[in-house]
Amino acid sequence: MEAFATELRRWRSSRRVSQLELANRAGTTQRHLSFMEQGRSRPGRGIVVRLAESLDLSLRERNSLLLAAGYAPLFPESSLDEPMLRPIRDALDDILQGHMPYPAVVVRPYGELVAANAALDLLTEGAAPELLTPPLNVLRLALHPKGLAPRVLNLPEWGRHIVESLRGRLVRSPDPRLDAFVAELESYVPETVPGPGHLGFAVPLRLRCGEEELRLLTTLTSFATAVDVTLAELQLEAFLPADESTAAYLRSRFR
Repeated sequence: MEAFATELRRWRSSRRVSQLELANRAGTTQRHLSFMEQGRSRPGRGIVVRLAESLDLSLRERNSLLLAAGYAPLFPESSLDEPMLRPIRDALDDILQGHMPYPAVVVRPYGELVAANAALDLLTEGAAPELLTPPLNVLRLALHPKGLAPRVLNLPEWGRHIVESLRGRLVRSPDPRLDAFVAELESYVPETVPGPGHLGFAVPLRLRCGEEELRLLTTLTSFATAVDVTLAELQLEAFLPADESTAAYLRSRFR
């Protein structure tokens, strides 16, 4: 039970939750929780599930905690190519096409591209071929000096916004792979000192497209009620025009 005890302590520490608070959330006693964290008590499957829920772990993380406790994973991890997920894939394709003429993508964790609409070429234009080779990573494409970066007019602010968003995810879910990836992306972002007008929560993308300057906002949508690991980890990122001139340009571009 040492593996489970170690994982439970790690997650409680990363979530900055006291033993008493977590015990109350999970419907157990602080004494029982303390024994589990010391490896002195074998947890039942039910309490492991409740602890994972109380710690707000992702479905993948909940499965890992169950495995550490010696139980089978609770949530399936399907391939998007499987027939049972075909309706989901069709629905995503409809959403992507319905967002035209504005770019929209579906990505896995760390920015791996799953699907996109035809307006993606607005973001891939001029990028080095090696950045467009599958599996294409949209975050690396966005900040790499051979990708979108030379066309981004506010690269320091926009790049910092992306990096800080990922660092926020690292705080909640430590992952050595993500840590290394964030360090790579950060190396592409020029140093900047936020000014008095800094809006870290809403940084529009200012993109040069020919002689035009486009201003784009992004929205993120996830499957909040998914019970499949694959679906729960997908995100739909949609770009929206931040002003009428950008909207008009994109409409004329794809008319």
